[in-house]
Amino acid sequence: MIVRLRYYLSVCLCTLCFMAFAQDFSVSGQVLDANNEPITLANVILLAEDGSAFIKGTSTEEAGYFEINNLASATYFIKITYVGFEAFTQKIILRGNLDLKKIQLNEIPESLDEVTVIAKKPTITRKPDRLIFNVEGTALTEGSTLSVLKSTPGIIVSEGGITIKSSPATVFINNRRVQLTSEELITLLESAPANSIKSVEVITNPPASYDADSGSVINIIMSKNLATGYRGSVFTNYTQGVFPRYNAGTSHYFKNNKVNLNINYSYTNSKINRDQDDTVNYLENINPNPEEESIYEIDEIYKSNVNRNTWSETHNLNLNFDYYLDDKNTLSLTSTGLYSPYFKYQIRNNTNITDENLVFQSRFTADNLSRDNKYNIGTDLIFRHDFENSANLTFNAHYTIYDYDRDQNVITNNFDINNMFVNSSEFNTVSNQNTNIITGKMDYNLPISDTSNFDAGVKYSNITTDSDITRLDIIGGSEVVNTANTDAFKYDEKVFAAYSNYINTWDKWGLSLGLRVEQTNIEGKSVTLNETNTQAYFNWFPNASLSYQILEDLNIYGNYKRSIYRPSYTDLNPFTFFLNENTVVLGNPNLVPSYRDHYKLGTSFLEHFVVEAYYMNYDGDIVELPRQNNETNVIAFTPTNLDKKVEYGFDFIFDYYPTNTWNLYFVTSFYNISEESNFGEGFVEQEQWSNYSVLMNSISFLKDQSLNINLTLTWAGKNLQQFQTVEDRLISEFSISKSIFKKKGIVSLSVEDIFNLQDYDTNTNYLNQSSSSSIDSDNRYIKLGFRYNFGNTKLNTNERTTSAEERERLKDLN
Repeated sequence: MIVRLRYYLSVCLCTLCFMAFAQDFSVSGQVLDANNEPITLANVILLAEDGSAFIKGTSTEEAGYFEINNLASATYFIKITYVGFEAFTQKIILRGNLDLKKIQLNEIPESLDEVTVIAKKPTITRKPDRLIFNVEGTALTEGSTLSVLKSTPGIIVSEGGITIKSSPATVFINNRRVQLTSEELITLLESAPANSIKSVEVITNPPASYDADSGSVINIIMSKNLATGYRGSVFTNYTQGVFPRYNAGTSHYFKNNKVNLNINYSYTNSKINRDQDDTVNYLENINPNPEEESIYEIDEIYKSNVNRNTWSETHNLNLNFDYYLDDKNTLSLTSTGLYSPYFKYQIRNNTNITDENLVFQSRFTADNLSRDNKYNIGTDLIFRHDFENSANLTFNAHYTIYDYDRDQNVITNNFDINNMFVNSSEFNTVSNQNTNIITGKMDYNLPISDTSNFDAGVKYSNITTDSDITRLDIIGGSEVVNTANTDAFKYDEKVFAAYSNYINTWDKWGLSLGLRVEQTNIEGKSVTLNETNTQAYFNWFPNASLSYQILEDLNIYGNYKRSIYRPSYTDLNPFTFFLNENTVVLGNPNLVPSYRDHYKLGTSFLEHFVVEAYYMNYDGDIVELPRQNNETNVIAFTPTNLDKKVEYGFDFIFDYYPTNTWNLYFVTSFYNISEESNFGEGFVEQEQWSNYSVLMNSISFLKDQSLNINLTLTWAGKNLQQFQTVEDRLISEFSISKSIFKKKGIVSLSVEDIFNLQDYDTNTNYLNQSSSSSIDSDNRYIKLGFRYNFGNTKLNTNERTTSAEERERLKDLN
């Protein structure tokens, strides 16, 4: 049996190849209501065959007629919508001009004052440079934003941060960068409700419009309230892990012809547990000849049992406000605020010290109690002007203020070989940090023709940080300043950037070219030590993408991207932060930026399959390494530039709908990571092959699809990270949601780490470094949630006064 090739393209190639194959075909018809009265200004859009990619759109005329011209011969979904009426959808096979005659829209049952929301399934769309995970209206949006990311293919969320496979990811919300540390970002996303998320973009090859240091990008796209009127919701979640956690909040939307307003507030109260077993083998060089290679034997073994609890209360407020000055000009204000008035961090450490034969020698306990107070407020003011030729100009001003205070107390008790108390030590640490981020950006977008587009922009950003740390040793009941561990640090970073992008398609080819240039000036000053570190560098960051359509359902593509990773101010900060007397975190003012060159070649075929090969070369990759000092028996976590890091691999993707309510997605990636560096004591080179696989099932049940189930399994095989071997992990999550109370209420249930295989072990073994850890995180839990929707989308009128609003709806789809 000959398998017929069917139309399939990822979202980007749908549009590009539509232009390439364009013929003078058209779709037309007339839209009427149940009384055969014409409906004016109804939205008519064409989607790709899989229903995810927007192709073209228009609005009906006064008599209800519409016509969409210049269409290629293909299979489409036509969708017709008008507020207060049920949407009309139909698959069409276009082989010539098609007249659909009269199309009747039915009024929404019960009342025009409410919009009936039908739960949907997540869908996945692939472009050459990104994966788009569409989650709007699915069970996933009943949890937190972080839970959505955990279910997004390609993304791994752990206590170490958010990564795309093994590469750290930069998080954007509506193309605006979130300026937070990994830990703070996870706190923010955990407390932010997911009900407003439209989709998540996993961008492995960001265009030149993104900052050059973005690397791999996660862009969270928030949905817009398109219906006139007001609607709102309240929600609450209860999570039971090792300890209970609580989350509640409310969302409000309002829109008329001039204003679009969205306000979200949430409150989270949580206690998170983590248990960790650490082993450090402190070594001794038994070769007395310094000219020969060192030979190490175990001198002492430190085995630590560490329990960490984190209490926190977090308030999260998000504001999005659009004001339509007229048909051509829009003024927008967005703001995200995170406030944690209560954050307590407690570490209880018991360390047994033995000789190489595991004979007990001594032990110590180290109790660390920290209390934090921090807030982060980021605000954007945006002005957009649309020109007559479809070009647009956007101005964006951004300001972030971040303030953080920490008071820490550490008490260490020492015991002898007979386990008898010997002595103790105690110190307090007071640290503060204030950061201001100011950016200004201008973007210009010009559609040159139906098949080509040009955009360009400039950006200026300035980050300033004032931080200080004071260590107070407790001696004889009095606090004495430890000047060796007391400092103040001022950091100033300025980046001037300009970029341009050009996209064109012709015949069977698609081309995208971009170039970004950035000038960076950095100054870091240690006030107490009177040391100043300055860096200034200018770099070019090109990116290119080329695609070719071989057959209707077979295409190949390739792209290239160069990125930069700048040392953060926290990495350059020379402070020594003591977790206890034997475990410290050190800054490194000598760090330099690292660069990544990313190459990818891929093909999509037979509708459901994608195969990609990639190669990434890092020059001076910045990693935080645990470095043990075998003389002092202190282990220090220090950011370091590696000499070289290379990652390459092969990705195989399968995306299939067994039925129209069941989506099956599977990806497996085989990849190799190698790291090289010279640590002074010798040259180290390590490499590791690994596998990363995701299996996701998303199913909708019942006639109205109001019962949704999602099961995601992620396998992260043994891999190499920062000269540490990270053992196998199976990450699992199950979620289910059901609409109740005539679709005004939604109850949801989710379970994470079903098989209790999400915890992991790490091992470090090179030169004079020998340690291991077993991490037992508080990531196995069950969550119960409830949301209630209220308000209405009542129309002021069905007259022409809604025309500007309806045109804006089409604009949102472009």
